[in-house]
Amino acid sequence: MSIWGKLTGALAGFALGGPLGALLGGVAGHSIDRGLEERTERETRPGHRNVVFTIGVIALSAKMAKADGEVTEDEIHAFGEIFHVPPGEIENVRRVFNLARKDVAGYEAYARQIARLFDPGAPILEDLLDGLFHIAKADGLVHERELAFLERVAEIFGYAGSAFERIRLRHVGGEKDPYTVLGVEPDIGDADLKAAHRALVRQTHPDALIARGVPEEFVSLANDRLAAINAAYDRIRSERSGRPQRIS
Repeated sequence: MSIWGKLTGALAGFALGGPLGALLGGVAGHSIDRGLEERTERETRPGHRNVVFTIGVIALSAKMAKADGEVTEDEIHAFGEIFHVPPGEIENVRRVFNLARKDVAGYEAYARQIARLFDPGAPILEDLLDGLFHIAKADGLVHERELAFLERVAEIFGYAGSAFERIRLRHVGGEKDPYTVLGVEPDIGDADLKAAHRALVRQTHPDALIARGVPEEFVSLANDRLAAINAAYDRIRSERSGRPQRIS
């Protein structure tokens, strides 16, 4: 069953706990005991994990769009660019998105519930942060309140300090330094550079994400990051060899 079909089932059956379950309850017109937040064992089962992740992605995206005070059409369009939603499920996704975007409050609880599904600093959490940055940039400017939102979510996900700065510089701050994109120092040796690149490709490849249980509909989260990793590696190799930079 498509993850969006599971979302429909969750809306009908109301099987989730925690703050994301409470959000679904609001969409479905039910009430829920918010004390269910700590019921993590059920959430980590493959079926539930996919649904929790899906609801969390929609909710955090809506909160991200609201972080600067106003949700624009550009931001809504940016969400659609990252997360493919079949026409038959658009209304269900819109219901969740619209309820979550009413204000920015509660986003930390959503982020914590998503973070419990994965190890701290898991690649899929970085991919999700990339998606949130994509939404933040959609109106042409990343507001300071949006950056504060993103930094706090990154901290909850296990990407604090320099780890967040590495992600931020991929999206904000002029020309992207290829060493920053790869998370390595400029004086790294060629062999270590190659090994670092291979490791990042393995972590980020869509097949690897699917193997870890990430819903297929969200694999596009990894595609842009993988392209950026390969472009950064090609640029460094080109500069080191003295060959003209390859233009893709």
